[in-house]
Amino acid sequence: MASSVSRQATAEASAKFAAGTATATSAQVATAADEILSVAGLLRAQPRLRRALTDPSRSGADRAALVRSLLSGKVAQVVLDTLETLVAGRFSRPAELLDSTERLGADAVLEAADKDGKLAELEDELFRFGQIVSGNSQLAVTLSDPGAPIERRVKLVADLLKGKAQPATARLAEIALEGFGGRGFEASLTRLVELTAAKRDREVAYVTVAKPLTDADEQALAAKLSEIYGRAVSLKVDVDPAIIGGVSVQVGSDLYDGTILRRLNAARQAFAK
Repeated sequence: MASSVSRQATAEASAKFAAGTATATSAQVATAADEILSVAGLLRAQPRLRRALTDPSRSGADRAALVRSLLSGKVAQVVLDTLETLVAGRFSRPAELLDSTERLGADAVLEAADKDGKLAELEDELFRFGQIVSGNSQLAVTLSDPGAPIERRVKLVADLLKGKAQPATARLAEIALEGFGGRGFEASLTRLVELTAAKRDREVAYVTVAKPLTDADEQALAAKLSEIYGRAVSLKVDVDPAIIGGVSVQVGSDLYDGTILRRLNAARQAFAK
């Protein structure tokens, strides 16, 4: 979990980026996102650089000057300003700087999609891709294998999504492959879906049912959950006949399991006592 000081540094850098891209086009923001993520790749590959840019014995101005010397003329001015603001802040651990840079890059991808009016589509595509991965154990193992070259896994994702998803979806999937925030691949995808929903001011509800819900059922469930959580809810429905009947709903750490399978398991446990 990020420390309070790193969250503050990230928030200040995010505000700097938002101010600098307020009038930018979607394409310009997408380019800036790629540049930020390229810097994240540099930080991932160079632990010594992470340590230098989070060294508490150096002043924030000195750390910002180091970023300027490394990146000036190589990235857009808004990216340089954002990263200078980021490293001028404080971090409890060098790894937090990488996590924050990744988060800024992912947020920039989402901002570009938002400017293009494609956030809802992006959220849906990313979730459906996660379902495809989780439903294919061999694919899940291949994409989650940290020992496999990242280039090969990126190409595999690109091939799977070619012509089926927008470029931003593939870009977020690439971020997940790198282990977004230190997570595994599938957990990274889940977190990115949640961030996409949050960008739309929505909560994500993961719903498992034995058979597909009707449109009316989905609308009624979404309305009820919105009433409970006080904000719009984005349903992510997975059909799993193994639960037999009923419904399971997970929102954040809240789990409502009303499946027949759970009731049967509870009965078996009761009889076993």
